[in-house]
Amino acid sequence: MNSGVPHTHESPSRDSLPASWTPFFRAGAKTFRVALLLFGSLSTLLFSSSALGATASVGLGTAASFSVLGGSTVTNTGPTTMFGDLGLSPGSSVTGAPHVLGQTHVDDAVAIGAKNDLTTAYIDAASRPTNGSAGTDLAGQTFSPGVRTASSSLLLSSGSVTLDAQGDPNAVFIFQIGSTLTTGSSTSVLLVNGAQACNVFWQVGSSATLGTGTRFVGTVMALATITANTAATIHGRLLAQTGAVNLDTNTITTSSCASSVSGSGGGTETTTPTEAATLAEAIAAGEVKGSGGKAVTTPLPPIGSRTTGKHRRSHRRRHARRRKATRHVSPRPALPHSPGAFTG
Repeated sequence: MNSGVPHTHESPSRDSLPASWTPFFRAGAKTFRVALLLFGSLSTLLFSSSALGATASVGLGTAASFSVLGGSTVTNTGPTTMFGDLGLSPGSSVTGAPHVLGQTHVDDAVAIGAKNDLTTAYIDAASRPTNGSAGTDLAGQTFSPGVRTASSSLLLSSGSVTLDAQGDPNAVFIFQIGSTLTTGSSTSVLLVNGAQACNVFWQVGSSATLGTGTRFVGTVMALATITANTAATIHGRLLAQTGAVNLDTNTITTSSCASSVSGSGGGTETTTPTEAATLAEAIAAGEVKGSGGKAVTTPLPPIGSRTTGKHRRSHRRRHARRRKATRHVSPRPALPHSPGAFTG
């Protein structure tokens, strides 16, 4: 029986609000769910964009196994050692008998295939969108991962340039150079915070020249000629498309990782302990070469193995006297009133 009092209904959430408010809360919940979905999609998109924004490695294909790959000729002076393969195509002249620990391929099917893969890798590196300028002189600069461009020549005049992987071992560094790459004597490329030589690429529009005693890192892909002067050490590759590769008492390690062939990125560098030791010896020898560039003196031993002569002997004697004095001093007994003393 209707008593004239309007009926109200409990909302499903039991908040004692009129039933007429329920559509409002349902609409609000629907709006919240849509906003949450959009936020999740936006986060996923931003994360994917960040992941896609990471620079991919340059795939070298069959050229990855070569320490040196030339176009017209390969020349050598002095005791050069390369841990990877030596290749030449379409030229046929290799002079100076460099010490090749890998295979030698002169204008054969393997060399031709490697040159084709080098051309593909060169075009890939040259076409990457840039992340900024490399300037004209690398000296004293530090670069984060990415692609850096020099519209004409690029110089490392003195000191060093630092490549900082910022803790990412897959970080890739690509330098696009319009014409020549030149390093001064005794300059160096430094890798820090997980950077790997196998992920460093120098795409050179004409020729590259590495100065006497340079410690260079990465794969050099030059359109024309590459010259490594006396005692320059290369942790990477020297790959010339059309010109010669000229060597002089150099050490070239292979600098390979999982991405060297495919360019997919990732993997740990596979430089062997023997390669690392030989490279270290070559660097030490290069540091003590005279200005003439030919006379080599005996490298200094590592800091940990050096002695300090008279001062070291004096330190030993003081230490021995201190131990002897300590041996004859009786320990002080605990006083009865001291905290924690034994009182019997």
